[in-house]
Amino acid sequence: MKFSVERDVLTEAVTWTARSLAQRPASPVLSGILITAGETTVTFEAFDYETSAHLEIEADVQEPDRILVSGKLLAEISRSLPQATVSFETDGNKVQVKAGRARFHLATMPVDEYPRLPQQPEPIGVIDGSDFAKAVAQVNVAASKDDTLPILTGIKLEFDGEQLTLLATDRYRLAMRETTWRPVSPEISTSALVKGRTLLEVAKTLGGAGDLTISLSEKGDLMGFSSGTRRTTTLLVDGDYPKIRSLFPDSTPIHASVATQSLSEAARRVSVVAERNTPIRLAFTDGQVSLDAGTGEDAQAEELIETSLDGEPITVAFNPAYLSEGLGAFDAEFVRFSFTSAPKPAMLTAQHEESGEDDTSFRYLVMPVRLPSA
Repeated sequence: MKFSVERDVLTEAVTWTARSLAQRPASPVLSGILITAGETTVTFEAFDYETSAHLEIEADVQEPDRILVSGKLLAEISRSLPQATVSFETDGNKVQVKAGRARFHLATMPVDEYPRLPQQPEPIGVIDGSDFAKAVAQVNVAASKDDTLPILTGIKLEFDGEQLTLLATDRYRLAMRETTWRPVSPEISTSALVKGRTLLEVAKTLGGAGDLTISLSEKGDLMGFSSGTRRTTTLLVDGDYPKIRSLFPDSTPIHASVATQSLSEAARRVSVVAERNTPIRLAFTDGQVSLDAGTGEDAQAEELIETSLDGEPITVAFNPAYLSEGLGAFDAEFVRFSFTSAPKPAMLTAQHEESGEDDTSFRYLVMPVRLPSA
């Protein structure tokens, strides 16, 4: 093999592909990136039996061939190279990477032992990449990070005609985001459960390049995403996802509108004195909400900010992280709290004007912490 390519192009390609490498690969060859030099292009591939990555770049190829090298090591080398044209050339069971006066020699691994990557499934539709990235980031805050409950680490994608709904929960909070997409078949009605961290990585790395094509296998066990010359696949999470849609309340008698940034900053300050597992209390009254945290004689904090309340005054308490992460998922000027009663979950929605209608395309439902007096 012998080819040359610009340093920045190489670094971006290797770094993106290396994201799919397993932290603890089941086999040594799965720690490698497969590099295939064709006539005018070079392909980088990675696979860990769960997710795969495939990227193609243009290069000056003198000798086509395939090699397998350590992915993490190649990524580190690529980032450390000087700004110059980079050349790859095999020499026996090693490959020389050269840029300017820098030289690296990497051992190659047996290509024959590398598994075949899964085929990209048939496309089921297209979505704007930036819209998809935003939607995934919003609902991912509610996805469980506990791998002992694999079902809850996933984000459920529900495809119904031109509407795409994303859902996530960790049992203490729920998130639902509705958006539009362009399905291949307008009659589509299906769903898929993808690991939250995998979907977030896909959204971050593929969402900024325009349209994102979504693919699904006929068996419903493999989902693919592609944009430009990059594509990735992932196995779906197996199991029955809880029916969380019905948990969002149909009607709420109490509403409070608060400036999102002001509340987020106040919650962050007050939570400094909140010990582990102790909540932040929010007391909504006409014209203001009082935040306070801390118990005993060690430390306490409180802060008042303006609010617009419609309904009876109400006092609730939330896990500080759940509250802050939920607020961070909104990019509207105001956030609207909707309550049925203090012990019941509170629903947060976006409100672009303080006295305007709320935007329910993204809903965040959070369980309150029961107060001692309740």
